[in-house]
Amino acid sequence: DDPEGASRPFDANRDGFVLGEAAAVLVLEEMDEALRRDAPILCELAGYGATCDAHHLTEPAPGGMEQAEAMRIAMRRAGLEPEQIDYVNAHATSTWAGDIAEVAGIRAALGDAHAATTCVSATKSMHGHCVGATGAVEAALTALTVAEGVIPPTINLTNLDPECAGVDHVANVARRRRVGAALCSGFGFGGHNGVVAMTEVAR
Repeated sequence: DDPEGASRPFDANRDGFVLGEAAAVLVLEEMDEALRRDAPILCELAGYGATCDAHHLTEPAPGGMEQAEAMRIAMRRAGLEPEQIDYVNAHATSTWAGDIAEVAGIRAALGDAHAATTCVSATKSMHGHCVGATGAVEAALTALTVAEGVIPPTINLTNLDPECAGVDHVANVARRRRVGAALCSGFGFGGHNGVVAMTEVAR
């Protein structure tokens, strides 16, 4: 494979994750203090959720139900309704079982009707799977998405797997739109599921 086209989450021709290398640092601060010193605020980290499938050493549980529950917990802690989610930065690693389970989980958490209009993309298509750094990298990208209103695409998505349908895939070209609330998912071996909810900060 051409390295630039090797990672293709949600595509019918995907064939596994591509290792990447990156790093990111997120600076967290109490909102009152950040406002007091007029800090540049990208977004509010409004809530998080964590669950565990306890299903398989490396594969997610089919149907993504525990992934969906992590999303629900994050939304509940953030005081968000599913209909308020504008964007999901998917963990999608370009594996068969993982991508299908994640879309199923998004649909279960948001409801089919809203999921169909919710923007979803997988930035791993561009930076690969950065393993231990992935959570921080994708959280940083999600924060920038909320701050700047530009949704990064899933590149190399030319032939959507029908089993990954049911969400609004942002394919190949970035999309400009306001993102009032976003979810960023990170799923790991052993069925560990983590989701953070980020919201826009009024200026």
